[in-house]
Amino acid sequence: MRFRFCGDLDCPDWVLAEISTLAKISSVKMKLLCVQVIKDLLGEGMDYDKAAKLTADAKFDSGDIKASVAVLTFILSSAAKHNVNSDSLSSELQQLGLPKEHSTGLCKSYEDKHTTLQHRLRESSLRLGRLEGVAWRVDYTLSSSELQEVNEPTVQLRLQAQGVETVSLETTVVSVSADKFRVLLTELKQAQAIMNTLQ
Repeated sequence: MRFRFCGDLDCPDWVLAEISTLAKISSVKMKLLCVQVIKDLLGEGMDYDKAAKLTADAKFDSGDIKASVAVLTFILSSAAKHNVNSDSLSSELQQLGLPKEHSTGLCKSYEDKHTTLQHRLRESSLRLGRLEGVAWRVDYTLSSSELQEVNEPTVQLRLQAQGVETVSLETTVVSVSADKFRVLLTELKQAQAIMNTLQ
């Protein structure tokens, strides 16, 4: 069976196994545990002592607490990533065996922070820098007191890129032989052709 919060894929086996662990705590305490997990996902940090107190009634050991936090982290972040609304998430969690009261509490916490959670996940996703400019020149040495053969040109590449975290431009200068430059140019043309077919 496929689930929207899993990206329209089957639910991972470990998530199925931990659903029964979540069902052991009360729905109110699970909602409070969800609040702690969401705080952690938003970069505010989690109060692990509070998480231990919330799960004390169910006599969770440290492994059960970690598993509960891990499965809640997966459910909440995946649901936000795949833009699943709280009603659909609640229905899917009930299909997986989570009691209705538990899924309602989880989805209430999720619904309250859905937009903020998506924004935070976008900010922390993998991003690459952007190439801003390329300049080049060819140097051809006619003679040298240190080299016997100097009949090969070299290409000086000057690359300007904007980093992921910074606004300023970073400049990198690279010196390559004519043969290596030809290989680079050929591979760049092949990459551009592939990108053109994908658009």
